[in-house]
Formats: sequence, C-alpha cells, structure tokens
Amino acid sequence: MAKSDLIVGLDIGTTKICAVVGEPTPDGVDIVGIGTAPSTGLRKGVVVNIEQTVQSIKKALEEAELMAGCEIRSVYAGIAGSHIKGFNSHGVIAVKGGEVGPKDVERVIDAAKAVAIPLDREVIHILPQEYIVDDQRGIADPLGMAGVRLEVKVHIVTGAVTSAQNIVRSCHRSGLDVSDIVLEALASSKAVLTEEEREIGVALVDLGGGTTDIAVFANDSIKHTGVLALGGQNLTNDIAFGLRTPMVSAEKIKTKYGCAMAELVRGDETIEVSSVGDREPRKLSRQVLAEICEPRMEEILSLVDQELVRSGYKNLIGAGVVLTGGTALIDGCQELGEQIFNLPTRIGYPRNVGGLKDVVNSPKFATAVGLLRYGAEKEGLELKFRIRDGNVFNRVLSRMKKWFSDVS
Repeated sequence: MAKSDLIVGLDIGTTKICAVVGEPTPDGVDIVGIGTAPSTGLRKGVVVNIEQTVQSIKKALEEAELMAGCEIRSVYAGIAGSHIKGFNSHGVIAVKGGEVGPKDVERVIDAAKAVAIPLDREVIHILPQEYIVDDQRGIADPLGMAGVRLEVKVHIVTGAVTSAQNIVRSCHRSGLDVSDIVLEALASSKAVLTEEEREIGVALVDLGGGTTDIAVFANDSIKHTGVLALGGQNLTNDIAFGLRTPMVSAEKIKTKYGCAMAELVRGDETIEVSSVGDREPRKLSRQVLAEICEPRMEEILSLVDQELVRSGYKNLIGAGVVLTGGTALIDGCQELGEQIFNLPTRIGYPRNVGGLKDVVNSPKFATAVGLLRYGAEKEGLELKFRIRDGNVFNRVLSRMKKWFSDVS
C-alpha cells in the first residue's frame, strides 16, 4: 500500500485529541490506524495552551503511527469554538462566450465572497449551495451549460484568525503540515449523514466536550452552521459539584451511568461514588445522578432548538435531527431530543467505514472520520483538476498560505 495514499484526520477537541489514519476506497474510507490522547490545552474548542496541545497531539500521533505503520506528515485538522460564524451570500456575473467554464465558476464564487469581513476574522469555508444559470435554479454543477448570466448562493463560514493560527501553530510544532482546516460540524456531517437525509433536510448536532456544533442541510447543500459554547464538560462539572466527587470520577460516572431523562431510570438502581480526599466511597441512587444530568442536557438541546428556529430552517428539517459526538452516548439522549425538537431524532455513528471499523464505531469518532472523508473528497477533486488545469493545485491551497506565512 502506497503510504502517500493515506489521509489523516486530526480532531483537536476540548476533552480528547484523536488522529485517524485512513485509505480512500470507492465506498468510503478504510481505517488503518487510530490514536487518542486526553486534551488539556483547550477550553470550549479554542487552544489556550499551545505546549499542552502539542504534547497531546504528539501522543495521539504516535499511537496512530504505530497502529498504521507509517509516518504522519500532514493532516486535515478540525476547528470549532463559539468564535465560528456562518452566513449566506450571493454572487452574480456575466458569462463570457455563452458557456459556463471553470473560470466563470471561480469568478462567481469570488463575487459571492466579496463581503466585508472584519480584519480579525478569516474565511474558513465557502460552500456553494446552488448555482442559477439564466433563472434556471437548483443547479449543482453548472460547468458546460449554455447561458449568459451565472449566479451562486454560498454559505460562508468564518472564524477568529488567532484561533485558526493557533491550531496551525500547534500542528507545526508537532512536526505536521496542515492540508486544510475544516469546520468540525461539516466534517461530522460527512461521516454520519445519509444522502437522503441531506436531500430531505436534516440538522446535525455534534455534542462535543466543550462545544455543541450545529449544521443544517436541505436540498443536499448546507444552509446554516452554528456553535454553542456548551458541551459534555458542563455536565461533568455539574456531576462533580452535585455528587461532591473529583472531576475524574465524575467523568467516569457520566459515561457509565449518566442518563438524560430521570424517568428512564429504575428506582432501585444504585451507583458507587468516590469521595473527595480519603473519605470512603458512598452508594447513591442512580435517580439522583439522572436528576443532575437532565436539566443540563435539556438546557443544551433547548439552546440548539432555539438556534434552529432562529436560523429560519427548522421547517425544512424533514428528516429530523441526528445527534453525534461523545455526549450523545448518554442514555436517554435520543428520547430527550425527540421531546425537545419535536422531530425524529437518531444517534449518528460513522458510516461507510472499512478496515478497523469496530475501533471507530462510536459517535465520539464522527468528527475524526469525517475529516478523513473530507480529505479523501478534496484530494480526489485536486487530482481531477490537476489533469485539466495545472495551476488549480496552487489555487486550492492559496487561502492557507496566508495562515502559514503568519505562523512560520
């Protein structure tokens, strides 16, 4: 197997850093290596301590390299945090020569992104939603079509320049090149959503440790993105405070016994809780734990629901809501989601994965597997482009150059 064919997704999360090595296949990706390490240098999805982040990245990489038997040089890195903002934009141009060519597509996207963006913000993605050729709407790929006027509707995702630079810098200090920075909600959507869901309309909610990422799709294009600065860590804090137990124990109790709905817990179930200091462990009813978890989960999902209503796209979500991320593993999460959103809700697991699929078959690896899928799609596109136009490869990476030059 040519090592150059391998793609690496690096999910730099608030509670864990995860590196997944995979090989693109016609059906998806084959996982050949995975490494995880606890993350200590991030708060709410943003790097606050580069040194600790670098140590965690190196640890995760070592594990993944060992399993995959290869050396990792470049990665697709995820970005999240409450600084992420998404908005829709529109561009119009006149088509030269009566037929839409690659240059016209580029020009119309340039026209759509010609919006005033503050100096402290950087464009992370420009995602075309649909093209319109001479009032013919709903076109996914206008290349080769006859027309005199080309329009595009795009979704632009921006983030704080410093946050993006700190992710790139952490990767560079770990000896890695960054092939691209990818919005984590977009990456997760590539791993867990079906084509039918994206077509009918679906909201993806990635319940991470420090942030909750939201992405709304309809007609097979992204309509809205958002990030809430709340996640599973808030739940762990509540449990540690409510049960008077150390954070490490609170995290274990949450993953093993946590429940998002108190009514789902039998009254006779008990759990053992470690005490602070050298005191004896105590036995408590699991009902008490559920009563601590439920209000916080309710708050997070209610804020997501408010965000969906505010976006104006809640009525388009025919296929319902897909919950993914580590916090989605808590018992009762799906039932609570259905109650709050009043929509069909399911837990999203990575799909179309081969190789070591048992290792990544969990919502907590959705972002890392999605980063792989994103990388596989992008490199496939670059290959196609390179045959047609030798300069496109440079253009594809041009927006990264500014970050790289600022970092190095």
